[in-house]
Amino acid sequence: MSQEPDPKPELQINQEVEDDFVPRRRFLTLAGAGLLTIGFGSLVESAVGGLSEPLNQRVESLIFKPQQLSPEFAISAIEPDKLIINSFRGTPAINPLTYRLTIDGEVKQPLNLSMQDLKNLPFVDMVIRHVCVEGWAAIVQWGGLRLRDLVAIAQPSPSAKYIYFYSADGYYESWDLDSSLHPQTLMAYQKNGQDLTPEYGAPLRLASPIKLGYKLSKWVTRIELRSELGQTRGYWEDLGYEWYAGL
Repeated sequence: MSQEPDPKPELQINQEVEDDFVPRRRFLTLAGAGLLTIGFGSLVESAVGGLSEPLNQRVESLIFKPQQLSPEFAISAIEPDKLIINSFRGTPAINPLTYRLTIDGEVKQPLNLSMQDLKNLPFVDMVIRHVCVEGWAAIVQWGGLRLRDLVAIAQPSPSAKYIYFYSADGYYESWDLDSSLHPQTLMAYQKNGQDLTPEYGAPLRLASPIKLGYKLSKWVTRIELRSELGQTRGYWEDLGYEWYAGL
């Protein structure tokens, strides 16, 4: 989900989901792979090398593979009743006929796109798992376009490292550029083969199997590329949630 309703620092995670999906378990993979033999001091030095970057990004980026795909599933695996509807400030009213997506910031070609403009770009659909930090998960078919295709059209500046997402309800998020350009990160306007409905983020939302649900903003109206993270990094992150939130 993108707008989680109750910020609780200590969440009770379902054990099965935790074992498979909670990103902090990826840190244990480092030890299992022998990467920590470089010395804990060296790892910490690398992790805190940039004060402008969150610690968890510096650590997790050591093992993130930008082109490694997450599992995809058959149509028969879709779980239509498991994707829970959550909202941040209620569902905003957006007219799809007048809707525009703005892409700006550190780009050479700022964009202002209608839904028809977006639908004219190459369509992609995939059946992937959506994972919520609260401990539930759902297999969903998302359809739309790859975010990296949009970014390529906007021609990011060499200095761009982060992407901010702004939503019609005031929600905001930020991602690292590598995760944003992952081939399974979509700007979706379909769910389970049907047009996306407002409660699920229509007309356009983020969908990806590589981030926890609160990173997957609904009702996205603006995408901004930046060279640095600002003081605000995401609605829930600014309340203490993990910034990188990778799976």
